[in-house]
Amino acid sequence: MDDKKPIDAKLVHEFVGNAHGNLARVKELLEIEPALVNSCWDWGEGDWETGLGAASHMGNRPIAEYLLARGARLDIFAAAMLGRVDVVHATLSAFPAMTDSLGPHGIPLLAHAKAGGDGSVEVVRLLEREVAVP
Repeated sequence: MDDKKPIDAKLVHEFVGNAHGNLARVKELLEIEPALVNSCWDWGEGDWETGLGAASHMGNRPIAEYLLARGARLDIFAAAMLGRVDVVHATLSAFPAMTDSLGPHGIPLLAHAKAGGDGSVEVVRLLEREVAVP
C-alpha cells in the first residue's frame, strides 16, 4: 500500500467538475486515469463530491450509469436520482436518519430524487411519506 501515489489534484477537480454534465470528457479522463471513478473533490469546508455525486444532484442519468458501470460506489443519493426505490427503502429501513442526510453542496436526498425526473417518481413518493410531519 505504501507505493500508491495520489491522483493529481487538478485531474480530480476536472473529473468531478465535468461529471456534472460532460459525459465525453468524463470518458476521456477515465481513459487517462481509471482510479478517478471514486475520487473526491473538496469544494471547501468539507463539501466533498465524487463524480457520481455530481451527476446525481444534476439528474444526469447517463453519466451516473456510466460511472456505476465502471465501478463507482453507489450511495443513497445516486440511488434516489436513479429511481432505485428498493435501495432507498432498504437503506432508510436500516438507517431512518438518512432521510435527513445531505449530499454534496448540502443538497437534500429528496432534491436528488426529484432531479431524477420521471424515472424516480416512486422514490420521491417514498421520501415525501418519510419526511411528512405526523
